[in-house]
Amino acid sequence: MNRELFGVFGGIDAFERFRSSEDFDEVLTGSTVTVGIRDSDLGTPGWSATYTRDDGYCLIWGEAYVPGDESNTARWLLEHYESEGADALQRLNGSYLAVIDTEASDDAFVATDPVRSRECFYTDESGARVFGTDAAEVTRTITDPTLHRNGILEFLHLGVTLGEKTAVTGLYRLPIDSRLEPASVDSFDRFVYDPQPSSEFDVVAELADRLERAIKRRSSLPGQKGILLSAGYDSRIVLSQVDDIDCSYTVGSLDAQEVRSARSLAAQYGASHTAFPPGERYLWPDESKITYSQGIKESLHIHHAGYTDEIGVDTMYHGLLCDTFFRGHFTASQTVDVLDKRIPTGRLDPDPDPVEVFLKKFGYSRDASLDLADRTSFNVDPDAFVSEAITDEFDSRRSRADQVQNALSCCGIANQPSIPFHNHLSDHFVTSFLATDRELIDWHLQTPPEHRTTETFLRACERIDDDILRHRPPDRPYDATLLNEVEGFLRRKTPFLSSFEPPWPDRKTLFERHDFDRRLLGDLEHVHGLPARHKLRLADLRGWLECRSELQDELVPWLQPPDPVVA
Repeated sequence: MNRELFGVFGGIDAFERFRSSEDFDEVLTGSTVTVGIRDSDLGTPGWSATYTRDDGYCLIWGEAYVPGDESNTARWLLEHYESEGADALQRLNGSYLAVIDTEASDDAFVATDPVRSRECFYTDESGARVFGTDAAEVTRTITDPTLHRNGILEFLHLGVTLGEKTAVTGLYRLPIDSRLEPASVDSFDRFVYDPQPSSEFDVVAELADRLERAIKRRSSLPGQKGILLSAGYDSRIVLSQVDDIDCSYTVGSLDAQEVRSARSLAAQYGASHTAFPPGERYLWPDESKITYSQGIKESLHIHHAGYTDEIGVDTMYHGLLCDTFFRGHFTASQTVDVLDKRIPTGRLDPDPDPVEVFLKKFGYSRDASLDLADRTSFNVDPDAFVSEAITDEFDSRRSRADQVQNALSCCGIANQPSIPFHNHLSDHFVTSFLATDRELIDWHLQTPPEHRTTETFLRACERIDDDILRHRPPDRPYDATLLNEVEGFLRRKTPFLSSFEPPWPDRKTLFERHDFDRRLLGDLEHVHGLPARHKLRLADLRGWLECRSELQDELVPWLQPPDPVVA
């Protein structure tokens, strides 16, 4: 990776056992933790920062903002942590990891942001507690690594490894809203649901005001600015409010509805627009993509990765997770059956089944998973396996939520499959992550789930820019979600009416056109009949495990066809 944080609970000698100091731009040594950082934009306002004193240091990795005019976020955090303790982390804003180690403090630690938008991997299998942002590098420190069977099965069937597991036994992730200490993991309470009554909390006005402040905070990021622009709602509010976004980029064919709409949006707000036609490089899972999956999530979500060399900006904006935090992506709606199609009504389901909700949200395909089980030697009933895994993970998040709908959102946020999208961007550009703004996270936590809707979000956006919907998303001609669903259904069922085009290129067509079966899985002909998405997961997993040859060897028998049943 271009940017990396790597550390050890120990001195410089312990650090040098695993990594050379020359691999990093700066190495900080305290009484308890030694940590290295590699980041070409270190010290840029709003980005990674370090601050050292005779008695210790603070390091912030990623995007971060603090109250007031202090330009060095690491200095602000260290000074306020000394006077306020963990409360100082309540006011640190952004998408980051923070490391603090001082002689005056006996609790040196590594802390996540409230929603774990930056992963921190750690292991105790190396003779010392080692941690870092690159899962492969932390895995390389483990003396005798073995595969984590359940972590791999979750990834293959759901596209995401749940909770704190990884693909490797003994390699863990810091939980959501937590910190890593010398011999323990401690939870914070920065991400706990606390819905406020509408008489005291105007959800539209609050969201509009907080969006404006959050975007303004991020508008001073350096250099030439670009945005990954869809035809949807989330990226356009950023485009409308950051005046000096020069360039916008969309992946899609030039004549696709998504691209035409994005081009119109770019013209509306004075930005150039570039469309990247989907070809081989859109899907090809090489090192430039697989690295950012960290072995736990699909590289498929990194839509732009094959085109990075053609993106000539310094700062990149995107709208990732706005639908999750502001528009209730993981809340469960009541539905009505219309000609064997479930249409959401816009009302919350009073008694949702968490397993059913997440199987749908994660895109679980029962038929594909049964086919995968039949073609490999994992020997597990996929339905029973994923149901148990989701139930366990949902239960583990329940204490942070007052009701089941908020627990669904909490669980979804803790296991967001699309984070590799941000991992890749933030390794190549100074990258703004609007949805992780502290004020906006608090809005999410304080707003009752029935009001975290597209309608609420659009009303807030129109307060900021009353022309924001001049060009509507092609598949959402109406404000009301129900009306959009009904029209989409009627278009699919009515002869002579064209259907709404999907926003992303067709994976199956591209997989076949570019002969990926032979090129990616030529030695596994028995899996060629699987859907393209599942074959891409297999390619991701095998590619990421190249970090340790013994892990690749361990995977080989699991991917072979099961032994034939002898009559």
